[in-house]
Amino acid sequence: MKTAMRNRLLRRFAYTEGHLAGIRRMIEGHKLCVEIIRQTYAVRRAIQRTEALLLRAHLETCIVPVIRNGREEQSMEELVEVYALHSERRECDGNVTRSA
Repeated sequence: MKTAMRNRLLRRFAYTEGHLAGIRRMIEGHKLCVEIIRQTYAVRRAIQRTEALLLRAHLETCIVPVIRNGREEQSMEELVEVYALHSERRECDGNVTRSA
């Protein structure tokens, strides 16, 4: 991973950690539930944006070079694994509808 991308990701995680600490303080301070829920939603969105950035970095620095070196099978396996992780997350978030 390129240094600039690593630094960007670390800044995003530091922000998210700070946000989580703020949520803890809100709970300890007996803030309204709806205010806390708003903040937990903001943290989830921040993590999703960080995941998207991390995926982009992985594609640029890992997948593309492997394909260029003629190892398509390895790239395909990694892409399928990432897709499966994303699908599991969507399922846990309730974003996937199931037919009866």
